[in-house]
Amino acid sequence: MSRRSTGFVGVWAEMQRQQQRQQDAEARRRRQQEQQARAYQRRAVQSHREYRQAEALRRTEELDAQVAALQGLLASGCRAPAFRAASLVRPEQVQPFAPGPLAQPVPMPDQNQYQAQSGWTASRRTQAQAEARARFEQDWHAAQAAEARRQQQLAAYQREYQQWADAQLAEVRQHNAGVVATTDGVRRRDPFSVVEYFSAALYASTAWPQDFPRQVTAAYDPAAGQLVLDWELPACAVVPEIKAVRYLTTADQDKETPRPVGQRRALYREVLAQCVLLVLHELFAADELGALESVALNGFVDGHDPTTGRPGHIFLATVMASRSAFAELHLAQVDAVSCLADALRGQLSARPDQLTPVRPGRRPQEVGNRVVAHGDDEDPDLFAMDPIAFENLVADLFRAMGMQAVTTQRSNDGGVDVDALDPAPIRGGKIVVQVKRYRNTVPPTAVRDLYGTVQDTGANKGVLVTTSGFGPGSHTFANGKPLELVPGTELVDLLHRHGLRGRLGGSGRQVPAQRTSSAPDTRLPDDYNVLGMSWTGGVALDVCALVCRGSRVLSDDHFVFFNNPGTPDGAVRALPATAPDKAAICVSFDALPAEADRFVLVAAVDPDVEPHADLSGFTDASIRLLDPGLAELGRLEVSDGRPHETALVLGSFRRRANGDWDFVLGGKGYPGGLEELVRDFGIEVE
Repeated sequence: MSRRSTGFVGVWAEMQRQQQRQQDAEARRRRQQEQQARAYQRRAVQSHREYRQAEALRRTEELDAQVAALQGLLASGCRAPAFRAASLVRPEQVQPFAPGPLAQPVPMPDQNQYQAQSGWTASRRTQAQAEARARFEQDWHAAQAAEARRQQQLAAYQREYQQWADAQLAEVRQHNAGVVATTDGVRRRDPFSVVEYFSAALYASTAWPQDFPRQVTAAYDPAAGQLVLDWELPACAVVPEIKAVRYLTTADQDKETPRPVGQRRALYREVLAQCVLLVLHELFAADELGALESVALNGFVDGHDPTTGRPGHIFLATVMASRSAFAELHLAQVDAVSCLADALRGQLSARPDQLTPVRPGRRPQEVGNRVVAHGDDEDPDLFAMDPIAFENLVADLFRAMGMQAVTTQRSNDGGVDVDALDPAPIRGGKIVVQVKRYRNTVPPTAVRDLYGTVQDTGANKGVLVTTSGFGPGSHTFANGKPLELVPGTELVDLLHRHGLRGRLGGSGRQVPAQRTSSAPDTRLPDDYNVLGMSWTGGVALDVCALVCRGSRVLSDDHFVFFNNPGTPDGAVRALPATAPDKAAICVSFDALPAEADRFVLVAAVDPDVEPHADLSGFTDASIRLLDPGLAELGRLEVSDGRPHETALVLGSFRRRANGDWDFVLGGKGYPGGLEELVRDFGIEVE
């Protein structure tokens, strides 16, 4: 007997077929994803390769452009406009008076807008009219008073502007008179005026690349009509060491092809020759008054003599060119090396890349009236001078005093700014020089650091040169040691005695800031320091200071915080912070009370801004020691904050027996915030 099917097998088979179809679909989806991933990877690899190839090509093109610019230095320089004295003349005009909001009169109230509110009775209407009239009269009197104040402020600001404008015009006229006097001096062949004029021509030139040096020492022989100068040439590093960059696909890295030594030397010699010819071109082109019959030029680089190891000027080129001979040249078509060596019979180092020197011709020292110019019509302000230019000026001073001197590299200089060598047989030897362009007194720590440098380098003497001065602690420490301290006044005297130029400060005034009311002068005296506080993390902090004797604050008034921004004597006060600092306090250590022997800095979480925060976000903290002009003098690292603490002693400056102040790192934290901290220093908190 046959059995009827229940359909179970069919259902089971259909389920199996559906499951198989799903598995097949999933397999196809995985294969598609794998194909897409492989395609994306291929595209990514191709894109990466194309980017690397393009980057290598860009670097090669940049190298080619640098070489092309060096090869065309003389041609492009000859296209620059010639220097003329008229370019130094300043227009006799000043910034116009701009009173800003003070120019707008205070609007007077309109009586029509003071209408009485209606009332149900005559007495109420009378009362409303009286109230409206009283409001109008009150507002009218207030507006009249405000207008009177505005007119007074405007008149005061007008007087201040006029004083500033008169001073500016006087300065411009004095400058222009100096230009006229220099031009007249060139016409008379006055040596000082001639050197000033032609030094300005070289400094003001637009023919030179920005990274080329412009250091000149010059003298003028009026009898021969000859300008004699030493001019700094670019170092060999100006020629790229790499010739080309190629991307290697298989190694996925760039391959740099070095420029052959012979090719690099030839290009460097060509650059030096072009520089010498360009200097001659600029000098003769600027001579509109006919003061130059000839130019004696020595080109040098700063370095160490490879034969003796001594630092100093290494002369790589020298030439004496007359005006008539130079006028016969067509510089745009010459081969620079052949022109210098053959046409002008000059000398050029055969191996300048190895600092093989040539014997210089006539030197400025042999002429007299030697001047090192700085590209201005008056003595440069040492305070405003670029730090590198100031170091170069100090090196010039040592060279003018008969020593060999070179400035050091900006990094890894070991605390030495100038290396000098005194050739005197008995008292001479190696001298390390540190240069401090300060406005306030140099701290004794700088003198101690210099002594450590002298010992570390084995120098015979250390010299600290500054634009400011030294305190008793510095002189006490230097006494009996191979140290010499040169304050600003003595530096200026030395500069002038050796034909160099410099002054401390100037008389120029800045344009008054536009304002709506008179504001106090916020400039700091020279005996103040600024302590700038910075840290990583977004926690909002109050930075405070305490003037103490031992571990006790002198008084509540000597606790400087947000409710007491300064001590009564003004020796300590809070300042608005300037980036990158987040808080700042200024202090005059010399003006602190005699009984004070500690100046403590603390930080605390601001509970009004972040009531639940702690100091765990207070990291990478430091204190910057700044001069009144906000130039950084040093940096002090302080401890990081810790979780659950809301106040921290950053550190304290402690007075030593000799009057110096040393910094001692803090680190003690308080979970109870600023209140708990100040109780430790004897302040009672209500």
